[in-house]
Amino acid sequence: MRDAAPGLQKGGFMSYSENIVGQILCSHLKEGSLNPGEEIGIAVDQTLTQDATGTLVYLEVMALDVKKIRTRLSVSYADHNILQTGCENADDHLFLRTAAARFGAFFSKPGNGICHQVHLERFGEPGGTLLGADSHTPTAGGLGMLAMGAGGMDVALAMVTGLFHMAVPKVLKVELTGKLPPWVGAKDVILEVLRRMSVKGGLGWAIEYGGAGVATLSVPERATITNMGAELGAWTSVFPSDENTRAFLRAQDREDAWAPVSAGSGASYDGEICIDLSSLEPLVACPSSPDAVVPVRELEGNPVDQVAVGSCTNSSYGDMHIVAQLLKGKTVPPDVSLVVSPGSRQVMSMLASEGSLADMVQAGARILEVACGPCIGMGQAPRSGGVSLRTFNRNFPGRSGTADARVYLAGPQVAVATALSGRFTDPRTLGDAPEVSLPERYPVLDNMIIAPSEDPESVSIEMGPNIKPVPVKEALPDEMVLDVLIKTGDNITTDDITPGGAKVLPLRSNLPALSEFVFSLYDPDFVSRAKASKAGVIVGGENYGQGSSREHAALAPAYLGVNMVLALSFTRLHRANLINFGLLPVVIGKEDYERVEQGDRIVCSNLRGCVRDSNELKVTIPGKDIEIIGQLELSTRERSILLAGGRLNHTKEILKERDTDE
Repeated sequence: MRDAAPGLQKGGFMSYSENIVGQILCSHLKEGSLNPGEEIGIAVDQTLTQDATGTLVYLEVMALDVKKIRTRLSVSYADHNILQTGCENADDHLFLRTAAARFGAFFSKPGNGICHQVHLERFGEPGGTLLGADSHTPTAGGLGMLAMGAGGMDVALAMVTGLFHMAVPKVLKVELTGKLPPWVGAKDVILEVLRRMSVKGGLGWAIEYGGAGVATLSVPERATITNMGAELGAWTSVFPSDENTRAFLRAQDREDAWAPVSAGSGASYDGEICIDLSSLEPLVACPSSPDAVVPVRELEGNPVDQVAVGSCTNSSYGDMHIVAQLLKGKTVPPDVSLVVSPGSRQVMSMLASEGSLADMVQAGARILEVACGPCIGMGQAPRSGGVSLRTFNRNFPGRSGTADARVYLAGPQVAVATALSGRFTDPRTLGDAPEVSLPERYPVLDNMIIAPSEDPESVSIEMGPNIKPVPVKEALPDEMVLDVLIKTGDNITTDDITPGGAKVLPLRSNLPALSEFVFSLYDPDFVSRAKASKAGVIVGGENYGQGSSREHAALAPAYLGVNMVLALSFTRLHRANLINFGLLPVVIGKEDYERVEQGDRIVCSNLRGCVRDSNELKVTIPGKDIEIIGQLELSTRERSILLAGGRLNHTKEILKERDTDE
């Protein structure tokens, strides 16, 4: 966290017995002790995957040669790779549907909705644990669920073993008081948190919301806030489960899933931030980071080319109803493109039946498919050098599909006010804010969710020609000679490493093809250097690997011969993915970072001994007579994984031993 963060109080480690995070961890603890920083194993109740990450997950499940998954509920969603310009995405969907039927998971068909919105509506349960192969899985924290994003390998193993291993986080309380003023929404709350903490301020923390202001927020509003907790780098974000939660689940015909979840009277925390909701104003995140936050009034009058409303952050019925009310009877200017993508088929159906969809269309909005769409770079790329205002959660460079576009983030109130004027507009200038009340009953539409097969042995898993098996590394050698293939700055994202978009996303199940795009937006010559070298190392700055949970950002470089990453610091998700695929994450100091250059050749000796027994790794650059002592911040389990050459090898060894014992 930024030391100067307003209102942040730092404390020591505390007992987990009373706060929400601790209660849920305690009730699911299977291995280890709840001491912050210590590695534990927890029981996983539910998992989710989506079609950009799920193909690898199910290929990994297949590689482990198991017959059935062990989680209480797992759902495979098709929501990212929806654009079918060739056979690849349709083949992936067929593979995912048949694999889900074979192994015992539900399958949400393309067109049913974005995984996080649908899971909130139809599956999430207060007090439970959810592990998802998508970084925005903490959306379900809006229900009082401990929901965390993870790499696909971790999710596959949770499905197979029922366990997830993690470091016990510190817990930060965000105390909410007051009530949001007119024209200010939940997006402004999380943008304010990002403004105070930064995109790396949540590393090592879980965020718990409390205070009297919580009762003024609906479950979809809470979910917007927990969704973007991923941009803080936090493990997860969670709200209490209260009568608002119960009302939401009752409206979804799922009241039997409700359970009260709240912090005890003696709950203590490692840090605290206080936010008076009534003091907030409409905010905007500027290019190109979710924490570059300013009030919209500071941008007022600057022209905008495109406005996009949707994504898993702001695509609920309440968000869409605000959009429809503001657009009704008006027309979007000719020089502005407004695109709208509802988050689920349930939301789309409600908008259609009440006439809100017609209000949007008549105003000039382009209605997109119920899917992630532009948020993941799947269509609607802005014009060259264009300005796009989006209600999404990320505005990393190039993520929109246009390298030089300037992408801003805001809530639906700011987005629609801006779309109607063609310039950044403070919605408070529009008069009375629209009133939005959530329905007492949502239309339940589960006919596009396919249950697991009752005869799984008879199911044949269908694999198209674009689907390739997961490669397996050999055990860690004792010596490596590696070329420094690239030296990056701070805050390198997984989008920088393996881009999204309509061109690359369909290759997520074809590693040889995907590897051709590694660092393609950041350094177009990287792949050719890696192929020429065949054994390389990446040098990164602070917060290396921020962004999505995509394990491809570890696996694709590994396919090109990358064996190690030296960085000032790593994000939690990407570090785990590196270890899962046998790549060494080594922390180096600032002075050593400055001394290493692209093109250097490094030598590492006694690798196995260091990984097995030491917290340090000596790296030499013979041509410069430089010696670097890097830090190996590894648990005992992680050391075993790296020695085995990755998680697949390690898990196969464990399963083999278990079968032998039985």
